[in-house]
Amino acid sequence: MRAFSDPASVAVVGASADPAKWGYWLARGALRGAHRRKVHLVNRSGAVIDGIATVPGLRDLPDVPELAVLCVPAAALPEVVEEALDLGVRAFVGITAGLDGARETALAERIRAAGARLIGPNCLGVYDSMTALELAWGNFTAGALGIVSQSGQLGLELAGLAGEAGAGVSRFVSVGNQTDVTAADVLADLAGHDKTAAVVLYLESFRDGRALVKTLAGLRERGKPVIVLTVGASAAGRAAALSHTGALTSGTEVVRAACRAAGAIFAETPAQAVDVAQLLLAAPLPAGRRVAVVGDSGGQGAMAADVLSRHGLELPALGAVSARVAELLPPAAGIRNPIDLAGAGERDLTTYSTLVELLLASGEVDGVVLTGYFGSYGADAPSLQPAELAVVDAVGAVVERYRRPVIVHSMSRDSVAVRALRKHGIPTYATIDQVGRSLGLATESATRGPRVSASTAPASGGMVPSDDVVSGGAVSSADAVSGIAMLSADVVSGSAVPYLAARAVFTGYGVVYPPAVAVRGLDDLRGAAGRLRPPYVLKAAWLAHKTESGGVVTGLGDMAEAAGALAALVGRLGEGEYVLEEMDARPGTVELIVGGRRDPSFGPLVLAGAGGTASELYRDVAVELAPVTVEVAERMLRGLTAYPLLTGWRGAPAVDIRAAAEVVAAVSRLIAGRSDVVECEINPLRAGPDGAVAVDALVVLR
Repeated sequence: MRAFSDPASVAVVGASADPAKWGYWLARGALRGAHRRKVHLVNRSGAVIDGIATVPGLRDLPDVPELAVLCVPAAALPEVVEEALDLGVRAFVGITAGLDGARETALAERIRAAGARLIGPNCLGVYDSMTALELAWGNFTAGALGIVSQSGQLGLELAGLAGEAGAGVSRFVSVGNQTDVTAADVLADLAGHDKTAAVVLYLESFRDGRALVKTLAGLRERGKPVIVLTVGASAAGRAAALSHTGALTSGTEVVRAACRAAGAIFAETPAQAVDVAQLLLAAPLPAGRRVAVVGDSGGQGAMAADVLSRHGLELPALGAVSARVAELLPPAAGIRNPIDLAGAGERDLTTYSTLVELLLASGEVDGVVLTGYFGSYGADAPSLQPAELAVVDAVGAVVERYRRPVIVHSMSRDSVAVRALRKHGIPTYATIDQVGRSLGLATESATRGPRVSASTAPASGGMVPSDDVVSGGAVSSADAVSGIAMLSADVVSGSAVPYLAARAVFTGYGVVYPPAVAVRGLDDLRGAAGRLRPPYVLKAAWLAHKTESGGVVTGLGDMAEAAGALAALVGRLGEGEYVLEEMDARPGTVELIVGGRRDPSFGPLVLAGAGGTASELYRDVAVELAPVTVEVAERMLRGLTAYPLLTGWRGAPAVDIRAAAEVVAAVSRLIAGRSDVVECEINPLRAGPDGAVAVDALVVLR
């Protein structure tokens, strides 16, 4: 990978003297590093570029370049690569776009077979501030932010925003179609890049998502937080991603789960990504969620309080320090939190720095937000500029002393004071929305590290003893047992396992079900009379979604009602295996959905949410990479909008949340440990004060 960051020599193939063409930008950027490396320009017409002569082909060069940048028509690309490989070139950056999939794959295989590497094709290039390597379109401001982007132009937008925010770029790599070098390769290389302190990653396809998660976690452990951008939240976004790069886009909820597992930050737009990067690069990380707001306007302070609260931050009422605050401010000032200066800032600018120090020294808050006019005094009244800058210096010294963040929302977008604040490691934004979102994301990242867990599965593969009656999960027939042991070899690949067999898979992981019996006719029902207690539920065992198909009848009070229900189902759905099950009639239960599936990129996932027949309507779910611990499962449940139902809504008893979380963890182990299960689901899981009981089971085989 060193050849892509600090090559000893570079050849730009397709260099141009026309400033409107790619070849000119690549040549000009390469020549800026001529003091560090040999630079060769290849142009078949022999053009002179900025006073530098070109050669018509690679064979005309005096020596073999370590890195070749390819900016030639797609039809000519294979021939140029073949010539370069024959000469001994072992690293390529492919700017060229327009190759079809087959030719692109063949090109990458040829390069790899020769022991060479390729970034791209269809990329915008590379840049490294440490080594004066500039082989890309656009202009870059040197800084501390690494940018790795599948979309070249979106990456360039990120670089521009980083420059405007004062963060700058340490290394930029547009990975393009990732036919050889992947984003994970580039990210892993950034771990040892001294100038890079944080990274923004934009991807549309995640390929080996689990490997990428490990790479992101590794960067986090090296003190280099990663902010992730992707698309796919909308159908239009997914379609655009597919047409843009031919990539399979992972759903954003899955990518969010991957970010949580890796300790990375998920951002929704390039501006959001750079905003939070500014905070991560400049300020001490917050140790907690407690924030004090200081405003020179009551309205702006109140607005800040609302915005910060929406982003998961807390504004505690101030305790002992409030007396010190009151001594500093006029009687009309608000001294609890938010603090309204009531004109004290205008009368004495040092009030800002004095208050910041009081608050950070108190230990009652983890950070301070200044909102309003600060940063604008010197811009609007130049005579105040020296005093304002002195206060900026004082606030910077306080931040350095206490190592707690101060974030400023200033009505000035760019002033001498704003630039001075940023130099002191004080992130400064033009809107309170930027402050709230960035501080909320940074706090979440700082207080929740990467999640690491190993995949486990029962040695028996979920096999359980065979009894006539399923009691606490025992399967109803020997046929069902053997089906589970083989994971239903007689079931067509990709189809659902019959209900009792699916139950047995879950019970093998500790999930509790009511007793049940397989029935095909009245004789079976009579045999069940002494084994099951009413009320009963009758289900068509072969249907994956029984309620939608009319394949379940609940509330059957006795065997006579069960017989009538069986006759009606057989008349409507036909002969087959039905299941008579004791109905879970416990009062005070809440229905949940718990499921697992395999994502093409990130592998096994676990889902928990509000369950029942309306689960798809409400879409109140939490998703994590599987497996998860019981503690992570509890956190998933706490994040649901429906969580208050579990804790006792409007006088109802609280349910056994731990028991529900144990089922979530069990399902996560199942989907992570059984490679032949591609999807599994319990809907509903009935969580009550005395435990959690599953009353449905879906298992889909590979």
